[in-house]
Amino acid sequence: MHSCIRWLAFGFGLGVPASAALSAGDRSPGPGPWGGDTLILEVVADGAEVEFECARGRISKPVKLDRRGDFDLPGTFAAEGHGPVRDGARSDGKTRYKGHVEGGTMTLTVISGDQRMGPYTLTRDRRPILKKCR
Repeated sequence: MHSCIRWLAFGFGLGVPASAALSAGDRSPGPGPWGGDTLILEVVADGAEVEFECARGRISKPVKLDRRGDFDLPGTFAAEGHGPVRDGARSDGKTRYKGHVEGGTMTLTVISGDQRMGPYTLTRDRRPILKKCR
């Protein structure tokens, strides 16, 4: 019986990469990329960098999850297009990044002013090639 339990525990451990596991102490998804079809969110110690096909953004606080795996954080968002981009062309900071993390999957919605984008489905450690608007 005990060997059966050990094999089950071993088998479950193989199915979940260490990078996908949430840190139990601080409920952080940990550093690294989360990618979807049209964006990449790169979690860093002090927030996250967000790259869209035709925009850029930044989450300005560390990504911490509540006990349900949710977050709602402030940030910036700036549309990009063909031609030069003005220095300082950022939103006024009224952008919100709302998300939910479950295992290796993140669902993300971005609200900037009256514009709502998403929900996007992102996968841990995925870094797709984006078709940029530049």
